[in-house]
Amino acid sequence: MHDQNQQTARAGVYVEQAEGYRAFIPKTLPPNPAIAIDDELAELLSKANRALGRLDGSAEILPNPDMFVAMYVRKEAILSSQIEGTQASLEDVLAYEAISERRKLSLAVGEVVNHVRAMSHGIERLKTLSVGSGLLKELHAILLRGVRGKERSPCDFRRSQNWIGPPGSDLFTAIFVPPPAAEVERLMSDLEAYVSRDTTTPILIKCGLVHAQFETIHPFLDGNGRLGRLLVTLLLSEQRIIARPLLYLSAYYKQYRAEYYDLLQRVRDTGDWESWLKFFLRGIWLVSEEAFGTARQILAMREEHRQFILKHVRGSAKGLQLLDLLFQEPMTNIREVARLLDVTYPAANNLVTEFVRHSLLEEITGQQRNRLFVYEPYVALLRKGTEPPTP
Repeated sequence: MHDQNQQTARAGVYVEQAEGYRAFIPKTLPPNPAIAIDDELAELLSKANRALGRLDGSAEILPNPDMFVAMYVRKEAILSSQIEGTQASLEDVLAYEAISERRKLSLAVGEVVNHVRAMSHGIERLKTLSVGSGLLKELHAILLRGVRGKERSPCDFRRSQNWIGPPGSDLFTAIFVPPPAAEVERLMSDLEAYVSRDTTTPILIKCGLVHAQFETIHPFLDGNGRLGRLLVTLLLSEQRIIARPLLYLSAYYKQYRAEYYDLLQRVRDTGDWESWLKFFLRGIWLVSEEAFGTARQILAMREEHRQFILKHVRGSAKGLQLLDLLFQEPMTNIREVARLLDVTYPAANNLVTEFVRHSLLEEITGQQRNRLFVYEPYVALLRKGTEPPTP
């Protein structure tokens, strides 16, 4: 058994600052003593690896894997923003995307749209740039563009002390005070070096260590939670563990929010990396299993609706084209359908009316003009867990 004092300081130490508060200074990764991989941790690592591999392979069986990924990115963006207190739904985001004359974004939807853009940018940048401070700063600027926190040094590490705690708390009453600003550059440089240097730690355990260390450093004034959750998917994509960015843990963190924060704090206070890693790996396993099941449901739904259209919808060739478009953009209007299918407005109206009659589409505005239609059976599959939290 590790010495108690050594174990307590395993993740870092609290250092009293000149102003009288205590800030936490994390130790460089990997942990010392090394992670103790007991039977439970080994089993969770095995389950997480198998489930993640099966999820990654499942995308290939879908007719349009990129469409599936795009919808999952939206779902993750919503959930990640909700953890930070944003009130936005899947329908809010889809409605914004469906309107050609882009209406003014609400701040809530803006945060979600920025998250989607940040993930897309991050995956594209991995072709030429490693995961590190440079990429994180780029993504931070995208996350905060035009939304809450935009004035809080986007694209740059913080130059002042921050803290984590309920509204009204301060540096002396906060739940956690991250390292002083003067330490951030060094600590992030150390973290970046660890990411590139450590080639022996199992990648999923490494991701769990890096996520926790990033959240402990809390290098930005705002957006650390969202960016830290993006970081895991980017690391797995960079290491080619997943071919597409399909792993998103925010649904799990939202469901077990208190445990998530408690275990991160336990690492800092007691050096208990193992309990945190078990929680992290369990999340990868459960989320991968759920996403795999959703992929299979989508495949079955598409085939069922294709057969239905062939038998029951007039002009079935255009109907099948519309169905495939709805899997890409599940909320639309008649003008957009006419444009995408290259048909007249009356023809598009007739086709949409047919889809509504057969409950493939649902009109959601209740208006005579500027109506929006949603592919409700598909959206219902993805909506699970994204309902805005009750105030």
